[in-house]
Amino acid sequence: MSTQTVLYDTVGPRAKRRNMILTVLFVAVIVGVIAWVIYLLDQAHELAPSKWRPFADTGVWGNILLPALWATVKAAGLSLLLALPVGAVLGIGRLSEHAFIRWPCSVIVEFFRAIPVLLLMVFATVAYQALDIGTPDTRPLYAVVTGLVLYNGSVLAEVLRAGVLSLPKGQTEASMAIGLRKTQMLWIILLPQALTAMLPAVLSQLVVIVKDTALGGQLLIAYPELLRSGRVITANYGNTVATYIIIATIFIALNFVLTGFAHAAERWLRRRRTGGGDQGEHMMEMIESGVVPGGVAATTHLGETFGGPTSGGK
Repeated sequence: MSTQTVLYDTVGPRAKRRNMILTVLFVAVIVGVIAWVIYLLDQAHELAPSKWRPFADTGVWGNILLPALWATVKAAGLSLLLALPVGAVLGIGRLSEHAFIRWPCSVIVEFFRAIPVLLLMVFATVAYQALDIGTPDTRPLYAVVTGLVLYNGSVLAEVLRAGVLSLPKGQTEASMAIGLRKTQMLWIILLPQALTAMLPAVLSQLVVIVKDTALGGQLLIAYPELLRSGRVITANYGNTVATYIIIATIFIALNFVLTGFAHAAERWLRRRRTGGGDQGEHMMEMIESGVVPGGVAATTHLGETFGGPTSGGK
C-alpha cells in the first residue's frame, strides 16, 4: 500500500534538515523575545520580590481574590446552567418544520449572536435599573448572567443544529422507516448522537463563558469578578504585572478543571456509544413491546443502524 500523502510529497533528507534548522531558529527567536521581555520587566522593577509579597498575605486572598473567584465561578456556573437549555430549545426550534416556530428562533439566534457580550450586559444593566429589578448588589450579577446566557445560548443553538444536521441521512431514513414520529426521531435517535459529535464545540463555548465573565468588571456594570479585583490590588500595591500574572494563572486553572471535566464526560459518552449492542437491544425491546411501531424488517434495520445484534442476524 502506498504511504504517499495527498497534500504534500514525502519529505526527503534535505527538507528534513531544512525544517529542523527552521524549527531551531524559530524556537530561538521565541526564547529570545521572552528573555528580552523578562529583562525589560526586571529593569522596571516589576519582578522585584516586593511586588509579589502581597500575595503571601492571607488578607489579600481572603478579602479580595477569593471573593472575586467565587463571584466569577458563580456567574459562570449560572450562565452554564441557563445557556445549555436555552441553546437546546432554540436549536430544536430552528430544526422545526413549522415556520411559526423556526423563524422566531432563527431571528433570536441571529440577533443575539450579532451583538457583543459587553453590550448585552450593559443593556441588561440599564433595563434592570429602569424596571427596578433586583437590588444594587444583585443587579450586576443579573446583568452578567443575562448577557452571557443570551449570547452563548444562541451560539450553542447553532452548535446543536449543526450537530444534528451533520449526522448521516441514513439515521433519519431508518427512523422514518420504522414509523417513528419526528419528535421521537429527534429525541431517541438524532440528539444522543449529535451530543457526542458536538461536545468539542460545546467545550470551547463553556471555556469562553468563564473568560467572558471578566467583561462584567466594566465600570457601568461593576461586577466584582477576578479582573476587577486586580484593579483593587494594583491600586493599593502598585504591582500590575505580578497581579495580572496571578489572575491569569487562576483563569488557566479554572479552565483546566472545566476542560478536564468536559473531556471526562466526552469519554464517558463515547464509551456508551461504542456499546452499541446495548442501545440496539433497548430500542428493539421498545419496538417489540409496541412502544415504537415497526416489524421484523424495521427491527433488523434499527439493529444495523446502532451496530448491535438484529433479530434477523446470524
